[in-house]
This record gives sequence, C-alpha cells and structure tokens, in this order.
Amino acid sequence: MTSRFGIVSDSEIGSGKCTDVYFIHTDEVLRGKGCNPFVTMEITASSLPDEWGVVCGIEDVLSLLEGLPLDVSAMQEGTIFYPGEPVLRISGKYLDFCTYETAILGFLCHASGVASASAHLTLIAGEKPLYSFGSRRQHPAIAAMIERAAWVGGVAGVSNTCAPTGIPLAGTMPHALIMCLGSAEDAWNAFDHYAPQNIPRIYLCDTFCDEKCEALAAARAGAQAVRLDTPRSRRGDMRAILEEVRWELDLHGFTDVKIFLSGGVTKSDIVAYGDIVDAFGVGGSIANAPVIDYSMDIVERDEESVSKRGKKGGVKQVYLKEGGERMLLPESSGKLSGGTALIVPMLKDGNRVTQDKLNEARARLQQFLVLQTRKNK
Repeated sequence: MTSRFGIVSDSEIGSGKCTDVYFIHTDEVLRGKGCNPFVTMEITASSLPDEWGVVCGIEDVLSLLEGLPLDVSAMQEGTIFYPGEPVLRISGKYLDFCTYETAILGFLCHASGVASASAHLTLIAGEKPLYSFGSRRQHPAIAAMIERAAWVGGVAGVSNTCAPTGIPLAGTMPHALIMCLGSAEDAWNAFDHYAPQNIPRIYLCDTFCDEKCEALAAARAGAQAVRLDTPRSRRGDMRAILEEVRWELDLHGFTDVKIFLSGGVTKSDIVAYGDIVDAFGVGGSIANAPVIDYSMDIVERDEESVSKRGKKGGVKQVYLKEGGERMLLPESSGKLSGGTALIVPMLKDGNRVTQDKLNEARARLQQFLVLQTRKNK
C-alpha cells in the first residue's frame, strides 16, 4: 500500500490483492492440485437488522468482475430483499474469482447497510425530508459510496461534495462559521449576503445562546428555517426545547419558519419529534449503519447441487407475485407463472447485458416505500 492516506488502490482491488489471506492459500492449493471446478456461488444474508433490506453495491461488483469469463445475475439496486434470499450469483471457473470474494462482499455489505438504514429512517420520517449528514463519520475515501447508498435508500439530499453527480447537496453552515465571526447574527447576515441565492437560508441556532432566543433572532434575520444541532449535547428535555422554539416562532408571527433537527439523530428521535420537526439531518445512524451480513457460498459445482451445513443447495430464484407475495424456488423449476423474477442477468461472459442508472435504483425503492406508507396508514 503506497497511498498517503492508507487507502487500498483501485488496482489492488481490481487485481484481487485486497483479499483475506486464506483465499491466497486456497488459490495456491487448488492450482497445485490442478483443481478448478465450474461453480455457482450465491450471496445471501441469513438475518437482517430490520425486517427487510435494500440491495446496494451491485454496480461496484459489476465494475470489479466486468471482463472476466463469468456470468453474473443479481437483484437490481434498490430492490427489497428478505433473509435467505440470494441477491447476487456468480457462475464460472472458481479460480477466476476466488480472491475477489472479500471485495465483493465488502461492496455489498457496506452499501446495502447504508441504503437499508436510510430506507427505514425515510419510511419513519414520512413526508418530512431526511438528509444524509454522516460522511464525516466514515473514512473520506468512501464518502461517495456512503452518499450514493443513502440516496438509493431514499434520503432527500446529502452533505458531501464528492457525492455522485446528480445527487442534491444539502447544508448551510457549521458552528465554526459563527465562532469565526463572533456572533450568530453576524454569521447569518454574512451568509445571506455572500451565499448563493439558491441556497436555503437555514440558520444554525444553538451556538452561544438559548435555542429559543437564537431561533427568534434568526427568524427576524430572514431565516427560512432554524437548525437545532443539540439532541445529544443538551441535558434538557429536547421535546420541550422544540416545543418552546415552535411556540415562540408562531407567537411572533413566524409560522412559516421551519425547524430542522440534526446532531446525533436516531430512529427514536424521528419517531419522538416527527410531529414538530420539519426536516432531519442524520449522521451516524446512516453512515455507521450496521452492515448487511452477507455470505457467499457455492451452491453448484460442475452442474451438481451442493451446500454446506445450514445452507440450501442449488441455484435459486426469487419471484415477486402480484399483491407482494414472494417465493424462493429452485431455478431448475422453471419460470413461475404470474411471478416476476427478481434475479436478472447482469454480466454474460464478462460483458454487460444490463445498464442500471442511479435514479432508477432510487425510483425502484421509492415505489416500495410508497406502498409501505399506504399500508401503515
């Protein structure tokens, strides 16, 4: 590793050098024995942090394996999956991708975890916009991945400027701006004067003074919304603080001024304050979300079904029927009448057979979230 920041390079990942050492040993032993079976491997998660998860990270896997003599099929990004359902399968000579397993799982586990957490939080927030503010909680080398996965997962915008093109950026000012200028009022006025006019005037209101007082001052300074960044740093009752701010804003005629909450926001905070807060900035609950604990297992060797203990052998397909019923069946059973196959070809002999755009993945999830919202009403 020669990177100045201790980052594994694209070339090391692409060449299979970023792997667990036992795959190196496996490669050496199999080559020594002259054994290189044709296998199909499936990636599944036997359990999830929540009832369902969101598939993400497929594009990185395809970029890694493109050009290799392999067939890859997978659920499309933004697809909902449940425990035990394969989300991706690879078929080919085992030694052609043996050392890539670590990177493949890393791409999927992390991105799917972020997308899944984003989706569940977005569903809880309902019509209240949710923004990803958590890239600072992760290594900067993966900021684009974090923001991309959060966007697929349904957030309304992201904070990191290295997010993929097309994802809206969100954020106005940190405490440092106010500290540098010496007063909140000076910072708000300077922001209004120098920041581009298309940037919302959302003013931070908890730096030096009581939130209620600063929120009123910000409203008088022309704020469209006030941001409170204190759920975890205040020892008081956050609900009471929010109610006081809303009361005083309304009392003084600022009923149109919104309240934006950030700073350690969790699922329970969104539930507790969703009726009074107009938008949320979420950090660690998205960026540090639990990874999806996928595993990658051989289910077929030289066209014979195999399985390790506790796993189902044979190549499988997941079908979605009208009404939302799902079925997991052997691929050999043929297409299910009235069902849509969720695992679709992605690479054929290393060549792309489908191209999925980022916003298509997001739209796929949005359809599911809309249906879930209707069910919950």
